[in-house]
Amino acid sequence: MKRHFIYLKAMIVMMLLFLPAATAAEKSREKGVEVPSSVVDISKDNTFSNPTPDLPRLQPSSFAKELLESSKVKIENPQLIRMLNESAATKSPLAFGTRATIFLGEWPLNYQSEETTPNWQFQKINTNFYDNRGGTGNYQIHYVQEAQKNIKGGLSVKLEQAEEVQQMILQKAYDKVKLPLAFETVVGGGTKHHQVYNIPPTRTGYLYAYASAVHEKGSLTYGEVFLVMKGSNYKILVKNVTSQEIGAWIPIQDHISFSFETRE
Repeated sequence: MKRHFIYLKAMIVMMLLFLPAATAAEKSREKGVEVPSSVVDISKDNTFSNPTPDLPRLQPSSFAKELLESSKVKIENPQLIRMLNESAATKSPLAFGTRATIFLGEWPLNYQSEETTPNWQFQKINTNFYDNRGGTGNYQIHYVQEAQKNIKGGLSVKLEQAEEVQQMILQKAYDKVKLPLAFETVVGGGTKHHQVYNIPPTRTGYLYAYASAVHEKGSLTYGEVFLVMKGSNYKILVKNVTSQEIGAWIPIQDHISFSFETRE
């Protein structure tokens, strides 16, 4: 009996030891990607007010949820879900024996993310320069955006339903990095940051600013969607399912990285 008690106590101690590690891992996943110290958030300093990224998860109605669960292929396209939300059906005894198949169109159905990689120097947007070769002491330089800069991302391939695909990719990328993402963002002219860099005498200094972005890579699934009615029962049938590899660059809103160098 005493031996069993000692064994049980040892098991409890082991579980308690592993519990903080599991909790830390969960917190790490909640935080998203680690941002290096060279990257700063300029949301409060940006002279251009970027719209807040809006990534609401569209909740299906009870009828739409029934239809989505009946499909053998996962459906995540918010536009298709919205269309199903706007549909309704009532079960009636008069529907007995009724059969119909309605073609709803060919849709991008879901996107599966395979790789999400941040590029903190996605695009150079500014250079601040000072020539201190005639100076007698250090000269301090800091970031000032000289002109407004538009940073655009995009898909790796041209698609007819690009906006729907972008919405699905954007959501999956955000779930991973937990940073504000948008396929287009702006850094306004006159935007400043207080961090200073010292240029020694007899040298020139260059402070480069870069827009950051995320590179997303994954698989996109397409299919022809049909609404099948059999009596008072309804279901979604997906035919001719295809998939293709796709990539996207998505700028990180209001996040820039700095690189500083001096030359003789």
